[in-house]
Amino acid sequence: MEGEGLFILKAPRCKGYKEPDSQCPSSACPFPLTLHFGTAIGIDCVLMTLSILPDPQSLTAGYSGPTMGRVSCRIIHQDGYSPEECLEYKAIIYGNMLQSILAIIQAMSTLGIDYAEPSCADTGRQLNTLADSTEEGTMPPELVEVIRKLWKDGGVQACFERAAEYQLNDSASYYLNQLDRITAPDYLPNEQDVLRSRVKTTGIIETKFSVKDLNFRMFDVGGQRSERKKWIHCFEGVTCIIFCAALSAYDMVLVEDDEVNRMHESLHLFNSICNHKFFAATSIVLFLNKKDLFEEKIKKVHLSICFPEYDGNNSFEDAGNYIKSQFLDLNMRKDVKEIYSHMTCATDTQNVKFVFDAVTDIIIKENLKDCGLF
Repeated sequence: MEGEGLFILKAPRCKGYKEPDSQCPSSACPFPLTLHFGTAIGIDCVLMTLSILPDPQSLTAGYSGPTMGRVSCRIIHQDGYSPEECLEYKAIIYGNMLQSILAIIQAMSTLGIDYAEPSCADTGRQLNTLADSTEEGTMPPELVEVIRKLWKDGGVQACFERAAEYQLNDSASYYLNQLDRITAPDYLPNEQDVLRSRVKTTGIIETKFSVKDLNFRMFDVGGQRSERKKWIHCFEGVTCIIFCAALSAYDMVLVEDDEVNRMHESLHLFNSICNHKFFAATSIVLFLNKKDLFEEKIKKVHLSICFPEYDGNNSFEDAGNYIKSQFLDLNMRKDVKEIYSHMTCATDTQNVKFVFDAVTDIIIKENLKDCGLF
């Protein structure tokens, strides 16, 4: 789970239960409505759809592309990645690292930040030249040296500290601080390297895993603003929805619209999902993600930048609970709809495992309710 978005879950029914024959009304959605339990990790991440099926033989093959939630599920609930598969992420990680330093250098010009070391101005121009001429997914020694020099510059670090004012991957400092390890000749990406990698999702990507004898299928189908209208009508009557919102996005703007605060957009999307007629009685699990980044950011940036009315302590606990209350208060059907909230860190696989175990318990509980056993 990278940032903001939504998982929509459909649980397997009790023996003897017969699903209706209805199909997804959209020709753009190739899956039967009755098989969906899906995810949308959207806004600045991806939209995903999931299925839970009681018969393992009905699962289909296919996996590609990284988002933290999907990758975490594979690491936790499958056998993770083979060395050969990890090696395939090397080019993606190199691309992420190059994109990050380029974004910072470009932002320095936009924000009017000077290099601390004047000679770095030439190094910055050299970076742009090398980036244009270097084969995608590679990291030649001369490019490594340029990145190393720039990342050590005080002006570059000052611009990095203002990352909320422009678009920068969350993984930027993680990769750039480990430049020597990641660019070593024998480098093989580890679990954390893979978890933190980012690539834009195109098409439909599937991941399969099992939790407590339930077989899950996760379909990643993209999640920017333009994609949302394509999926919402496919999931009427689902058992549970997982909505992901990035706690750390409270001082950031959208990729698609730099006038819109990401947290405000998350709240707007949550309101439309939580109170949508298709999900009138559907339980919702709220994942307040990126708690690790939020815990560091809240020490420096007051929550009032997003919520001017907030006058509480600028602590992780108080500010986090205030954000949570903003989401929970949007529920207009508190009498019939439950919202379960968790603060999460998708790069911490044990945290994700704990949360997924809790979600699975909710699915089982809803299933027992349908059977009159709860």
